[in-house]
Amino acid sequence: MESRDSANGTMGSTADRGDIGSSLGSEFEVFLNFRGPDTHSNFADCLYHSMDGAGIRVFRDNEEIRKGEAIGGELDRAIKSCAICVPIFSKNYASSTWCLRELASMVECSKSRGGKAMILPIFFDVDPHDVKLKTGLYHKALQKHEQKFGCDVVRRWKEALREVARIGGWDLKDKGQGELIRLVVAEVLMKLNKREKIMPNHLVGIQDRVEDVVCLLNEGSPNVCYLVVHGMGGIGKTTLAKAVFNRISSQFHGCSFLSDVREALKDRKVIQLQKQLLSEILNFKPIEISDSDAGINQIKRRFRNKKVLIILDDLDKWDQLSKLAEKPDWFGQGSKIIITTRDTNFLSIKEENQEK
Repeated sequence: MESRDSANGTMGSTADRGDIGSSLGSEFEVFLNFRGPDTHSNFADCLYHSMDGAGIRVFRDNEEIRKGEAIGGELDRAIKSCAICVPIFSKNYASSTWCLRELASMVECSKSRGGKAMILPIFFDVDPHDVKLKTGLYHKALQKHEQKFGCDVVRRWKEALREVARIGGWDLKDKGQGELIRLVVAEVLMKLNKREKIMPNHLVGIQDRVEDVVCLLNEGSPNVCYLVVHGMGGIGKTTLAKAVFNRISSQFHGCSFLSDVREALKDRKVIQLQKQLLSEILNFKPIEISDSDAGINQIKRRFRNKKVLIILDDLDKWDQLSKLAEKPDWFGQGSKIIITTRDTNFLSIKEENQEK
């Protein structure tokens, strides 16, 4: 393996509450819970569309188009069908009985499934202490609910608030909205294993080799690093690259694993590979590209400020790299490009090279 450092450096089906009757036959992956007037016009809407563009099947409950109490059972079924629930806590969240009902249902569902239903909270314009009811922010709204629904019901809602607030989540005051949305989408993709590569069973000694590669990549360095894994066919280069991808992909703004590049380019599918690269890293639907030069320009323009992980599996010619990831200055600081190849002379590593 050789490495070179350079100092130059989300479509699945979706549904709104208006479609609930016809859409619950399909399985959702993420249930988005929020109080519409607080977040719907900006943050929640952007988060929904970012998840949608990344291929995540999102159920978005829109309380503004809710039609009657009977819909509650269908909401429960939607929650139970999801692997992940994302409640967005805002200043007036507790004034919505629907939000509180859904939150309690999420907690019960998570417990009944042994924690396999994950809850990933976002604290939009509140502090976790507010949601733990250690301040008076939600006090007035909950008091009002007690008068209408009774102490037992509201006690259940309070317990759900406290329990979810104890879960590690995201606090908007620590990040900008765009950065937070990127982090949430990346985390959800990782939790759903949408990025994870399937590995063969009963691998022996793979973790030591993975750690060797990670060491060569110099994770903490701001430099763009190219690493070449070379050797004859069948010795496990692709398997090692997949294991490294699974190990470090969550540390990047975007990641892409392009398989069998040599074969794909034999069939003149360079534009298809460029589209895949852009789509996977940007977490969006495929971008239209007219020709390979346009694809190169898109890659350079969109990735130059992003920390990306790109794995190009099975290259045998420099020209293949030139269409996808030729130069370090195409990518943001800390980016890593891993190449697997059968040709030990594939790249001439001239700068700070290492061998293993």
